[in-house]
Amino acid sequence: MNKKIFIIKTAAELIHTNGYNMTSVSDIMQAAQIGKGQFYYYFESKQELGLTVIDYCFKKWQNRVIKENLATAAPPEEKIDKMLLCAIDIHQKNAGKCGCFFGNLAIELSGHNELFREKIYQMFAEWTKYLTIVIDELRQNTALPIPIQSDILAQSIVAMLEGGIMLMKNKQDITPLINAANMVRKMLGIKERTA
Repeated sequence: MNKKIFIIKTAAELIHTNGYNMTSVSDIMQAAQIGKGQFYYYFESKQELGLTVIDYCFKKWQNRVIKENLATAAPPEEKIDKMLLCAIDIHQKNAGKCGCFFGNLAIELSGHNELFREKIYQMFAEWTKYLTIVIDELRQNTALPIPIQSDILAQSIVAMLEGGIMLMKNKQDITPLINAANMVRKMLGIKERTA
């Protein structure tokens, strides 16, 4: 793996665990086992690295959530169910302790840094856009239990899942996210999962 990518991955892990403001350049250099010269060879500032980390995590998220789930040729019920299972899987792997990388940064930085707010907004906007398309597909075959515009429903689902992730992080227990996922299934008329 090239050094720049290694620094980005290391910074992403630290920022996800500790937050952007609580992660110093020194923390990143220590974890990546690099000196100041190497850090500043690749990045002009912590902010530049932070924005690069968001881009890196956004690409990973696009592959996992959009390309592998919402943008497939599968039936719409399956796409949504796979997206929900994907969210649960991601957060079970870190025992529900870190929360959503993008949600954490949105709360931490949106009111203080327009560049970060805009990049993070792009992720939520893309998620909502693809979810709206899938909900429209679902409507072609099924009368949904909740008669709400697809884009508003998609935005509400994203908000519900992010809220479930926030409660999961606070409780240190995956159950709130599983409950939110099951509520999404119920809202869309998709069979609930029990475990």
